[in-house]
Amino acid sequence: MAVSFDLFGTLVRVERTTEPAAAIARELDERGVPVPEEFAAAYAEPHVDAPDGAEVPLDAHVAAVLSSFGVTPQNNAARRAVVAAFQPDADRRDGADEAIAAAREGGPVGVLSNCSVPGLVEATLRSAGLEDAFDSVVTSVGCGWRKPNPSAFEAIADALDADPLSLVHVGDDPRTDGGVTAVGGQYVSVAETSLETLPGRIGGES
Repeated sequence: MAVSFDLFGTLVRVERTTEPAAAIARELDERGVPVPEEFAAAYAEPHVDAPDGAEVPLDAHVAAVLSSFGVTPQNNAARRAVVAAFQPDADRRDGADEAIAAAREGGPVGVLSNCSVPGLVEATLRSAGLEDAFDSVVTSVGCGWRKPNPSAFEAIADALDADPLSLVHVGDDPRTDGGVTAVGGQYVSVAETSLETLPGRIGGES
């Protein structure tokens, strides 16, 4: 058995900005990038064509928004602004350590997270003190696919050297995390099985 965990809302709590466009605009301005007045409205619209279920890196989206106004950021400014706008302050949820330890009794353990910000998942794990807790970490911005796309679950199974049929995915959103069933895996909802009670369900299974 291999176990993967969703990150945000499942293992950690992170206070998210309610105005991401404004946060990014401030970081762009600090880096000398001219920000159009219409940036916030344009930010809310798609600017990069992508296949259904594919992840568009947020810095690519921001660069495309700026390009639509004739602005071309230099020196990777769009990426640096996006990363700076989403610096995390994360706390482990109650029962997270015990759930991870129980999962490890049955085999490899990983994280599979939908996140369009490069490096944010890794930074969040460091902030929460979980940077060494997993055998592999797969993000949608890294693998190119968002849950519930089957390719995302196949990517974490491959990273854990496991058959997707043996994958148990723990998460808080059945619309995304529940997609593991499409590859033959099992979904465990933390709304129905809390992290505190999770060890009794998965610990030592094979």
